[in-house]
Amino acid sequence: MTELINISDLNQYLYCPRRYWYLKFYDTQGKNYYRIDGKLKHENQSERGGWTKEQFMESEELGAKGKIDIVEDGYRPVERKRADDYYYSDEIQLAGYVMLLEKNIGERLEEGLIYLYGTDERISLIIEDWHREKVKETIEEMRKLDPNNPPPMIDNRNKCKGCSVRSYCMPEETEKLGEDGQGHLVEAKQ
Repeated sequence: MTELINISDLNQYLYCPRRYWYLKFYDTQGKNYYRIDGKLKHENQSERGGWTKEQFMESEELGAKGKIDIVEDGYRPVERKRADDYYYSDEIQLAGYVMLLEKNIGERLEEGLIYLYGTDERISLIIEDWHREKVKETIEEMRKLDPNNPPPMIDNRNKCKGCSVRSYCMPEETEKLGEDGQGHLVEAKQ
């Protein structure tokens, strides 16, 4: 059986493939404020009518598994985020949950929701074909990761500032040592 990719890890990978690589192969998640706060929000969620909370699903066909935060009215996944806004990676994660739910109920779904704790907003997203393709493409990329070959550093180094694997990845030190674009260290830059 092929290892099933966790849908929530799509978000990690799209944020930074190198971050996901450290999390997957070296279990470097650690504890940080955002992680603990998110866990507490999940545990202390409010009760609302029509919600089925945290349903675990898997699909061999999709090659994925995951726990959907909320399934509303039996067909609409809701992904809860602690932020004031959502990002591209959140959108793809939601699309993955929509696809996972589709495989488990046997019908095509068109919509998912992101709930933002920071603003108490519910944002409805139409899941389009490009979302579905990006989910499949990302799952394939994640499967190809090699524990002996970290992905290259990302271009948007602002993401490194609050990253929970920063102390393992060491972006400044790695940059000073240099990489060949494939995650392999090369001679130090002059």
